[in-house]
Amino acid sequence: MPNDSVRNINVQLLSDNWYTLNKITFDYLNDKGVWETQHRESYDRGNGAAILLYNTSKKTVILTKQFRMPTYANGNDDGMMIEVCAGVLDGDAPEKCAIKEAEEESGYKITRIKKVMETYMSPGAVTEILHLFIAEYTDEMKVSEGGGLDNEHENIEVLEMPFSQAINMISNNKIMDAKTILLLQYAQINQLF
Repeated sequence: MPNDSVRNINVQLLSDNWYTLNKITFDYLNDKGVWETQHRESYDRGNGAAILLYNTSKKTVILTKQFRMPTYANGNDDGMMIEVCAGVLDGDAPEKCAIKEAEEESGYKITRIKKVMETYMSPGAVTEILHLFIAEYTDEMKVSEGGGLDNEHENIEVLEMPFSQAINMISNNKIMDAKTILLLQYAQINQLF
């Protein structure tokens, strides 16, 4: 349903290099009943999917570790981030994307997944909706070493660790990725282990 407090939307393309950066100018009816012109930049990278792989019998999770330049540029000492498997939908349904990314990044072929939520990760600047999933894995599901795709320049380290260790890594800032924190806390709240 359209928002009656927004009108005269004008979109100007600023960059179409990796993804799309737009400058959006619009009129907004503020809480005093006055129309004001606002300017925002909006980064469109498409929607994505992320998945937490967990093993109830071993009480472990599969996470990934990779270099993330934006975090490095913002003071993350080595730029390395520990995350759940994730990727951009690229036209796929969220479920299909999550299953594909799990196999590419972790090496585990997952068939049954459960959607737990959708979220905007940074709604002030990024258009992306992230679809979050969980799936149980077993050792028998391992079909490769994972690590991502060479043609996407992915250099991903696969980490299998106790769930309790992953939860502790949130407290000591070893895991700072929001989607990963959400999924680990979902697992904790819903007592998957």
